[in-house]
Amino acid sequence: MHRQMQNANSRSSSTRSMSHSVLAVAVCLSALLLCNIFIYFYLDSLHNNKGQRVYLSGCQTGYFKMTTMKNCTPWLQCSQINSEVRRLKLIGQGAVKQVYLAEWKSQKVALSLLTSSKYSEDFLHGLSMLQALQGPKVVQLVGFCLQDHILVTEYHPLGSLLNLDLVLSQEHYIKHNTWQIRLRLAMDYVSILHYLHTSPAGCRVMCDSNSLEKTLSQFLLTNDLHLIVNDLDALPEVDKSKNKLVKCGHRELTGDFVAPEQLWAFADDKPFSDDLMPGYDERTDIWKIPEVTQFLMGRVPGGDLVHFHLFQIHEQCKKKDPRLRPEAQEVLNVYNKVYSSMVRESSGVREML
Repeated sequence: MHRQMQNANSRSSSTRSMSHSVLAVAVCLSALLLCNIFIYFYLDSLHNNKGQRVYLSGCQTGYFKMTTMKNCTPWLQCSQINSEVRRLKLIGQGAVKQVYLAEWKSQKVALSLLTSSKYSEDFLHGLSMLQALQGPKVVQLVGFCLQDHILVTEYHPLGSLLNLDLVLSQEHYIKHNTWQIRLRLAMDYVSILHYLHTSPAGCRVMCDSNSLEKTLSQFLLTNDLHLIVNDLDALPEVDKSKNKLVKCGHRELTGDFVAPEQLWAFADDKPFSDDLMPGYDERTDIWKIPEVTQFLMGRVPGGDLVHFHLFQIHEQCKKKDPRLRPEAQEVLNVYNKVYSSMVRESSGVREML
């Protein structure tokens, strides 16, 4: 009898052990299945079943969806823009475009009109770049009308990056005026440069960047304090495999902000000649990173330490020989490391206190 009870207990223990093993295996398989499902939906979110690119808005090429919209809508065409988009007020004007705050079905949008027919080539280039580069780093295209030279984009009420200090001094945003937020904006800026230099439309150079102010005006601040690039009217392509370089305009460039290779090298010997001016590549954008980041960091506690950590990579950005400058991805890697290490250090200090 005693032996029978031992055998029964042994079988019961063995059964429990097997049950635990089966349960453990089931848990592992469930976790693996969930992981695979996650990966599947992530990849599926990037492409639809026709292989078309799908952006983080959840829309495929040719569609848009702003934050308060439930469904993706095809880009607006001429008839819809003329009948459904209502201009409210002029909010900006440059050489190429006039920009109006407008409204479409209770949605605020930015409507841009060509200022003069002599700039139609720039306008159409900017539109083609908006179409080709749609994604999370570029302002969202809402619609366009080629025959009337109109384009409509998503409206961002905080305006261009020129407004940064004003925005961060407002009561609603003043708590965000920290080195963390400002360095994150700098990371956005360098990330956008990397995207343009490796874009689906080829390696693109930001030519509307002959001064700090002009460069800052190319970017918009989003409500969650990130950057997107907005003005794509001057994005020529570099193709080194074909020895194809760029020149930012046909006039002489001056000043310390532009890269050395963008300056006329024979100023004392002969007048400027566009025909004799050599081309250059995307490393001109790298030269400008330190000044833009210095503006973005402003004067906040911790800012000096950020500059200290970035000194070496910024020194490399300022190499006179463009071939010795880092790529945007290398700069971004350093920015990410500095951000992460400073966040860890500040967290450690808070814990000690």
